[in-house]
Amino acid sequence: MTDKLIALDAYETLAAAYAAVIDTKPHNAYYERPATLSLMPEVKGKRVLDAGCGSGVYSEWLIEHGAEIVAVDASPKMVELAKQRLGSTTDVRQADLSKPLTFLHDSSFDVVLCPLVLEYIEDWHDTFAEFYRVLRPGGHFVFSVSHPFFDYVYFKSSDYFETELVGGEWRGFESVRVYMPSFRRSLGATLSPLVETGFCLERILEPKPTDEFKKADPKHYEELSQQPCFLCVRARK
Repeated sequence: MTDKLIALDAYETLAAAYAAVIDTKPHNAYYERPATLSLMPEVKGKRVLDAGCGSGVYSEWLIEHGAEIVAVDASPKMVELAKQRLGSTTDVRQADLSKPLTFLHDSSFDVVLCPLVLEYIEDWHDTFAEFYRVLRPGGHFVFSVSHPFFDYVYFKSSDYFETELVGGEWRGFESVRVYMPSFRRSLGATLSPLVETGFCLERILEPKPTDEFKKADPKHYEELSQQPCFLCVRARK
């Protein structure tokens, strides 16, 4: 997140409702998550940083697949929910990804996973440089973000090339509704920081919804089959 942690208040309000539905919420469980996980390298026996862990759903998958994890999130409530989900022996910490991760050693991780978090950080260069620092040579960085095309249309932006603060009301988390701010950016502004911090871009995935999504949400299945909502990326150090 930025110096102002733009989405912290929203996530603190949303935390419990988010955790209650995240395992089955179609856009997450049957669309973004399977797409992002399809880009993951073998994690068994590997050390993985779950950067922006939320309530711990990705960390749980990583542990089940044999990874050793460190999970971080800026939201104290999300950190507590992740600890409840993952158990007291799991290393879950509160941390702002826009700041140096001084508690993590150089070249100490095989994979950095950062799903649907980067939208809350304005300048990615320092964040990506930290991920590069903590990765071992040949390590992978996998992340997902809102698709630049989707955001440009959804937020009715007047300048595609500008990185700008946008926001809207989030629904679908039980009865809780919050205004969620984020930063919208172009495709170039999404990918250039990777190269500029030393990463080698390996794969770009514009996912389509799964069959499970179709059963759960037929209306949005048709929309997402024609227009992507998320962008998933894998890069290598």
